[in-house]
Amino acid sequence: MKTSYRAISEKDFLQQVVDLARLTGWLCYHTHDSRRSCKGFPDLALVHPARGDFFMAELKTARGRLSPAQSAWIEALRQAGIEVHIFRPADFDAIVARLEARCGEHHAIMNTK
Repeated sequence: MKTSYRAISEKDFLQQVVDLARLTGWLCYHTHDSRRSCKGFPDLALVHPARGDFFMAELKTARGRLSPAQSAWIEALRQAGIEVHIFRPADFDAIVARLEARCGEHHAIMNTK
């Protein structure tokens, strides 16, 4: 059964993902003021020290679109072997599953396209 989600701002969605990640043992990095950072770099870097697991995520609202710079960063990181996800509020069940997965189990849970 597909869960429906109310419209949520990217800021509130980011906070939900960060809160959940921290509750499940992840360290999270987010650049709070990206105006002086490279354009397009993903919103979150997440590492689970106990599992030796790392991935990055770009968060978007239901209607949000990737900028060309974001697409370029995501593609470059993936080519370098880094797992990068594009998360939207409707993906919340899959986000929960990814954060709760043991290292190595996550590839079966989420499509990283």
